[in-house]
Formats: sequence, structure tokens, C-alpha cells
Amino acid sequence: MNYVIFAAKVLKNAGQSFFKDGTSLTELTVQLPQIKKNNTRLIAQISVWGRLSYDSSNYYKLNDYIIVEGYISFRNSNIEHTYNSINKQVEISAFKIYPLRLKLSKSLQ
Repeated sequence: MNYVIFAAKVLKNAGQSFFKDGTSLTELTVQLPQIKKNNTRLIAQISVWGRLSYDSSNYYKLNDYIIVEGYISFRNSNIEHTYNSINKQVEISAFKIYPLRLKLSKSLQ
């Protein structure tokens, strides 16, 4: 089973997109924490579907920390190896996301 729970820092929120059948998708690019002090950063793509997609696109911004529950998979990477030293891209299909530390906008403070 490829079930994972982890904390991550949001590097990019690509926003919400919709398919022809009305299904919504939000893609987040996150950085996983490293225990060893080396120069490699583990960057992952998180795909969030449905109602959670709406919440993710509206609430989680750059430099927020989140806890993600989902299923992990690997795919061949088509990007340069700037971040990852391996040629695989980590992708997670999230079914729950919890805020860990968010930057609140001035209107909410």
C-alpha cells in the first residue's frame, strides 16, 4: 500500500482547473523536509480533487506548511534535475489536507 502522511512546505499553488465533466483539480508543488544536511531537495506534486480542491486553491499559499494524507506514486520526470538528483517525479493524490502553519492575510488578523 502506498498510503502516506507527511508535512510539507507549499512552494507553488497552481490554482484550480476544471475538466469538461465539472471535476475540479488543484495542483500544489511542495517541498518535503530533509533530515540529512545535503543539497538535494525533495520536491513533490500534490493533486487535489473535488471539494478539497476548492479549499486548497483558496487557503494554501506560498510558504504555508501543511499536513497531507494521500497515496504516493512515481512517474518519469520531464523537468531538469535542478531539485531532484533522481529522474523520477514524486506525485501524491491527496484526500485530506490539514493546515500546520499558515500565513494569514492582513484582513483576517
